[in-house]
Amino acid sequence: MVIKTIPLKLALKSLFINKGRTFLTSLGIMIGIASVIMVISIGSGAQSLILNQIKSIGSDLIGILPGGQIENGPPVAVLGITITTLTLKDAEALSNLNNVPHSIAVTPYVKGNGIASYGGEAIDAFYNGVSYQYLEVEEVDLGNGRFFTQNEQQSMERVAILGSSVANDLFSGSDPLGKNIRLNRETFRVIGILKERGTVGFQNRDNQIFIPVTVAQKILLGINYVSLIRVKINNTQNMEQAEQDILMTLRERHNIRDSKDDDFTVARIDTAITTLGAITNVLKFFLASIAAISLIIGGIGIMNIMLISVTERIREIGLRKALGAKPKSIRNQFLLEAMIVTIIGGIIGITFGSLVATLVAFLAQKMGYQWDLIISPNSIILSLMMSCLIGIGFGYYPAKKAANLNPINALRHE
Repeated sequence: MVIKTIPLKLALKSLFINKGRTFLTSLGIMIGIASVIMVISIGSGAQSLILNQIKSIGSDLIGILPGGQIENGPPVAVLGITITTLTLKDAEALSNLNNVPHSIAVTPYVKGNGIASYGGEAIDAFYNGVSYQYLEVEEVDLGNGRFFTQNEQQSMERVAILGSSVANDLFSGSDPLGKNIRLNRETFRVIGILKERGTVGFQNRDNQIFIPVTVAQKILLGINYVSLIRVKINNTQNMEQAEQDILMTLRERHNIRDSKDDDFTVARIDTAITTLGAITNVLKFFLASIAAISLIIGGIGIMNIMLISVTERIREIGLRKALGAKPKSIRNQFLLEAMIVTIIGGIIGITFGSLVATLVAFLAQKMGYQWDLIISPNSIILSLMMSCLIGIGFGYYPAKKAANLNPINALRHE
């Protein structure tokens, strides 16, 4: 047992004597491992944030966008092109249980932005024209007051429901209910306040005003189309059938016989979650693979420095061989030196990468994002294994060169 520990003791002694070189040798591994840990952890946190925000929309929703879908690509509507193929009548047809039996609520959307004011206060605000079923579709809670009714929507009553931020900014803590605000020079009576909802992506959901879709279309925007329709389904098990019913209903209304001619796109939230999860997984591990390339560069650096070390210690190697040290013992010593350097670099890299990932999660949470700190034990174990393999792989050639030195020539080396 004593004989077996000699290479380890010699390796540790050599590394301790050359602390500066040891640090520089392990620096590439530190950076590489830290990069891998950061990419995987931050990528997992971002993936969790995105998927949770999509799930918060509701996995029992089906969205209908105007315009068809590019072959093997996204819906045309997401390219920022204004498309007018969906109307309020389409939304009404989808709310008819004879057409979509599994539908329980439907809301169309039109959106705009403008200046909202009350008294001496004025703010930039986004407004949404929606249907009276909006709360049920989006599962949003009222903090105070009420939402508008079907009759108010049909008669184009100028009523508004405020997001919590809009209410606070315009009324500074006083009760807005029953008061009149101005939105793009039109007067609206405040009838409700939504509970605080927070931020999704880069959109503050509390800085919004909700008005009847008919009012938004005819009075504020002067349009006769809608930019989105969402349908809430009674059970996630009925999503596929509901999707087919929606397709059939809209194709019949739009006189479309071939699916290739669809002037709308149907998107299921549950399918989007699955697809997006797969895409973000691929992207996350692709970025981690790129970060891991720096480990190869670090390994090459280790090999070069170990070769320099062998050259500087030729006389030491020759003396040990002359005193009876076997080539295997010499090889093991240099292999151990390489492995110790890479393991130390790996541990420091894991620690630094985890600290950066923790800091990113902390800052994201402070900014209001529901960011999960995800540091996978598997990624830590994998990083340590990679460190060991790099030490063995890139340390083997210098170790073999040291083991094969001729002791007579080594002792003659100046």
